[in-house]
Amino acid sequence: MSAALLVLLACGLDRLLGDPLWWPHPVQAMGWAIGVLQRAVEAWAGDAPRRLRLGGALLTLLVVAGSGLAGWGIEAIARRSPLVGTPLLVLGLASALAGGSLARAVQAVLEALPDLPMARARLARIVGREVSQLPEAEILRAAAETAAENAVDGLFAPLFWMLVGAALMQLGPPLPGPLALAWGFKAASTLDSMLGYHHGRLRWLGTAGARLDDLLTWLPTRLVALSLPLAAGRPRQTCRWWRAALRDGAPDPSPNAGVSEAAFAHAAGVRLGGANTYADGVRLKPILAAAGRSADREGVERILGLGDRLELLWLLLALPVLMVLNAGGVLQ
Repeated sequence: MSAALLVLLACGLDRLLGDPLWWPHPVQAMGWAIGVLQRAVEAWAGDAPRRLRLGGALLTLLVVAGSGLAGWGIEAIARRSPLVGTPLLVLGLASALAGGSLARAVQAVLEALPDLPMARARLARIVGREVSQLPEAEILRAAAETAAENAVDGLFAPLFWMLVGAALMQLGPPLPGPLALAWGFKAASTLDSMLGYHHGRLRWLGTAGARLDDLLTWLPTRLVALSLPLAAGRPRQTCRWWRAALRDGAPDPSPNAGVSEAAFAHAAGVRLGGANTYADGVRLKPILAAAGRSADREGVERILGLGDRLELLWLLLALPVLMVLNAGGVLQ
């Protein structure tokens, strides 16, 4: 089976099923390994910053390399035993994508409105901010910002590395392929989610994982900002929206989250940013697309629709290249 078809099947499966709660997810195994290694590092390092940084770097190396090797192993099984390994490979690839689950989760918030308690409960599953007192307008803004930010983390960054791995697969079996790279990225993303905080021991322990995640997400984020105008049917706005996304996203503490949100905000014409309340206090996020409309139901749906069209655009551009590179089938 060609790498192009593998990626296409994975994207279709992600959109069709998302991440079923009853199905064991690789991120759960990654999270378990991170927890075990974190406790071991903290027991050895105590509160010593240098030891915590060193332990965090080793933890990051083990989790990312282990995840990548697991994916590489499944690719090897698929080459040797296609009937057994290929379904595992497709399922593994689909598990690295969160486009379907993100869209369903955001839509569930919209469907709950105007029932504020239900909408808040559903929103709390997908955002880190405090939601217990949010009015409808702030619920909609939170849903829009989550859809815009997590489009890169959950879909386009793993898809980018999956496509890179699919191209590498054409060069020969010794090289890692789409699952190895996609799971390696997911491991870095999980490390950032669990350890990438600026308090307590995590200020040092989580540094390596957070920086690796920033590095691996940097290029996909900017490719999203560059290609969104085309997906929106406004190719002439490419340069203007690109500059606006970089400008508006620059004040955000993350080198990628602000750019991702700003790119979708400008493409959808939705104003994002403002004051968000978290467990440790209020944080002021930069205003994105200040001339846009306040987030409403239609604005959230536009952001989700842009993500759908952009995924299709990426596949339409990448899959022919993979098919040209493919010389008579990959998994033989």
